[in-house]
Amino acid sequence: MAEENTFIMLKPDCMKRGLVGEIITRIERKGYRIVDAKMMKLSASFLYEHYAHLADQPFFPLILNHMLSGPVFGMIVRGENAVLGMRHLVGATKFEDAQPGSIRGDYALSTVNNLIHCSDSVETGETEIKRFFGTGAPA
Repeated sequence: MAEENTFIMLKPDCMKRGLVGEIITRIERKGYRIVDAKMMKLSASFLYEHYAHLADQPFFPLILNHMLSGPVFGMIVRGENAVLGMRHLVGATKFEDAQPGSIRGDYALSTVNNLIHCSDSVETGETEIKRFFGTGAPA
């Protein structure tokens, strides 16, 4: 299988709890490479675009407030089967469903405070990489 890119975002709770290094270490130890990264402070309008599929849900204001509470760290992660592999490494979105050994299973405090976002498909990854980095992934 060829290498692929995926988008990973460490959320404000990850930044506040000082887990950035731990999570990057886990990504790299799994065998993936971080080919680009940057810290960002996101606006409400940007978050409405990113979370458009959730904007009409009753819990969306909690997500919005959380994501506006501090900076995030966005990364383009590359490797063989990176999308599926990162989804397994990150764990289930609902923290109560996240298995021990996954990032969320080991560190998430709630479904809103679940530390990390990862793309759910190669196509979504491409869209999110363009949204957060302005262009496609570096070669």
